[in-house]
Amino acid sequence: MNTLHALPAAPATPFLRLDNVSRRFHLPARHIWQKGHVHHALTNVSLDLHAGEQVGLVGASGSGKSTLLKALLALEPLDGGRILCQGRHILPASTAALRWYRRLVQYIPQDPASSLAPGMTVGQLIAEPLHRLAFAGDVQSAVRDALEQVELAPTLLQRQTAELSGGQAQRVAIARAIALRPDWLLADEPVSGLDLPLRQQVIQLLSTLSATKKMGLLLVSHDISVVARLCRRTLVMHDGKIVEDRATHELLTQPAHPQTRALIAAIPDISAYCAEEP
Repeated sequence: MNTLHALPAAPATPFLRLDNVSRRFHLPARHIWQKGHVHHALTNVSLDLHAGEQVGLVGASGSGKSTLLKALLALEPLDGGRILCQGRHILPASTAALRWYRRLVQYIPQDPASSLAPGMTVGQLIAEPLHRLAFAGDVQSAVRDALEQVELAPTLLQRQTAELSGGQAQRVAIARAIALRPDWLLADEPVSGLDLPLRQQVIQLLSTLSATKKMGLLLVSHDISVVARLCRRTLVMHDGKIVEDRATHELLTQPAHPQTRALIAAIPDISAYCAEEP
């Protein structure tokens, strides 16, 4: 999927706002004659994410992508700054605020085969967050609806994780995330373990779900070509900072930062992603 040159005008109030977010880790010395040091995983990151956006987050290993994603999932404490959802504090926040937030923002893991609990059926896996977060509707109806949206047959509801193919496991992980009917999805390398045909299918599925359900999507990847197929806006991380935040087409054709140019250089044929949509 190609992207347009310009981004639409952003609404005044973002759905998610990161305000000078910082996170550091104290790393021990490798040898007794050395001193430990502080690793700045995130440094004063400020970012607005708006309702219904499809945004890519790219960067090399160690750039801070995973830490930023964990912060957005409220799984990583902050050393500075704050995260707000619809103007409400998420980090730092109360237990009630986090419970409210997790109904609105759901996660698609990188490796569903290892993150989906063994011994549970597909139906139980999809229903679990609905029970945990006190879903107000009919749980079984929501489970069947989520499975249908990811184009899996209802006969899979009684299967266990070990019986699923890689593509099926990824679709179940997506079904589990959308069952709560969230406003935003945070997807961590959702196609990294799949072969090319399955990658394309999952990318198209995420695009369709985001567009038809008006769900925002943050797609985290080390591969900028994956983001280019789906996202109109792309963020580039390097050394714990966002070094570029631009329309994807503009980023691909006029990269400003050396890290962006390095990520683009890894794509065999960049021209395939630079054409403007009709």
